[in-house]
Amino acid sequence: MTGVLVALPVLLPLFAAGLGLLTSRVRHAQRVVSIVVLTVVIADAAALLALVDDRGTVVLRLGGYQPPAGITLVADRLSALMLLVSSVVTLVVLLYALGQRVSDYGPTATTSFHPVYLVLSAGVMLAYLTGDLFTLFVAFELMLTASYVLITRGVTADRVRAAMTYVIVGLTSSLLFITLIALVYAAAGTVNLADLGEKLAGIDAGMRDALSLLFVTVIGIKAAVVPLHFWLPDSYPNAPAPVTAVFAGLLTKVGVYALIRVQTVVFAHQQAWQVLLVAALVTMLVGALGAVAQDDVNRMLSFLLVSHIGFMLFGLGLFSQAGLTGAILYALHHITVQAALFLVLGMVTRHTGEMSLRRMPGGLAHQRPGLAVLYAIGAVNLAGLPPLSGFLAKVALLRGGTANEAELGTVLAGAAVATSFVTLYALARVWVIAFWGESDDQTDAGSRRPSPRAAMPRLMTASCAVLIGAGVAMAVFAGPLSAVADRAAAGALDVASYRSAVLGGER
Repeated sequence: MTGVLVALPVLLPLFAAGLGLLTSRVRHAQRVVSIVVLTVVIADAAALLALVDDRGTVVLRLGGYQPPAGITLVADRLSALMLLVSSVVTLVVLLYALGQRVSDYGPTATTSFHPVYLVLSAGVMLAYLTGDLFTLFVAFELMLTASYVLITRGVTADRVRAAMTYVIVGLTSSLLFITLIALVYAAAGTVNLADLGEKLAGIDAGMRDALSLLFVTVIGIKAAVVPLHFWLPDSYPNAPAPVTAVFAGLLTKVGVYALIRVQTVVFAHQQAWQVLLVAALVTMLVGALGAVAQDDVNRMLSFLLVSHIGFMLFGLGLFSQAGLTGAILYALHHITVQAALFLVLGMVTRHTGEMSLRRMPGGLAHQRPGLAVLYAIGAVNLAGLPPLSGFLAKVALLRGGTANEAELGTVLAGAAVATSFVTLYALARVWVIAFWGESDDQTDAGSRRPSPRAAMPRLMTASCAVLIGAGVAMAVFAGPLSAVADRAAAGALDVASYRSAVLGGER
């Protein structure tokens, strides 16, 4: 029975994707199938988290093959936490997309969006649950194949250019990843994560460090770590709002999760790793300064996404329980809030017909007070002001950084505070110009008018409210959430227990 819980988050979306194609001409069928399946995945993820938190790691050996042979799916506290939060965001973004599409094209419109979106979801869930490098590669390919289709929906010249960049970078990173897997297999004779940790411990230390650094580089492209981030601000802003939201909320965090999992299980470090800490520092600062320089609101938020990846690298680079707890809390917070802000800004640009701050008419706080409240809460949360989840996650990171013996830990703690203020400044510019600025009915006759599609469907607004509310709920339940995250961090660093669960028999 426990094995079924591990398999369902991957199998159900794939099955539903095929069913969605077969029933594409049946009214409402795609929507019902997608909503029901993703709801079941959320329930499954919640049950799986409760199970692993109580009983420990759950392992599913597909086909009955014993590790390191065959495909192994592994669920522990870390993967179950990521699975639960990501599945909630996946469903909510889908509901937002449904509200937008029904408003624009009518209640009977059918689309290829649902099958592709479900394949993307299956790839994300597989990445969290896989126990070997090759299946992790397959998971990334599932995500990338689906994302290639999603990013080019509603074809325009800008989207074609953005998609070309996205596809070229994606294919390049995939080639590097499969090359890395070949090198790892040549060195160790296995790709199973639990087995790799033992086998690579016996090879030359320089070779092991080189493979570790190569893995950080390859996954750093997918996670948009500076200086490998250049593709993201050029790709994400040109996609439709729900597509950008799910990409920003999930795809980069899958990269961060992969870094956490592989660097702790395979390339276990006994102390802070300076390479990751330097990468975290540069990513924080470059992303934040890039955001301030942007006029396009989606590019601004994309640079902030890059910047805040640095916070998660900060926690991982410390290689301590406190640092990893902060990284996990920050990833959970960022998945929800970053996706929510992209959705909210999608509604802002829908109302104003503009993405440029210079040309954007103001007065939204009077015209759309509910939207103003959602943006304000999301912005304050992303900037890390108390008492919301962003503040609590950053406090956990700062505590880990200042307690660590590495000098860079204290430097990064200071950089994290500075980056938070820069984030607040960048988000406050949008508030001042779009929400507090001169209202549209007071501007010159030659100024731009709101989009003819300015109507805000209730489902879109409700979806934004749910994600913003999720960030608030994380703060309200900070005690239990922090306790689970701390246990997840301890489990991730307890490599011996992970290897025993995977290699020593099903639990």
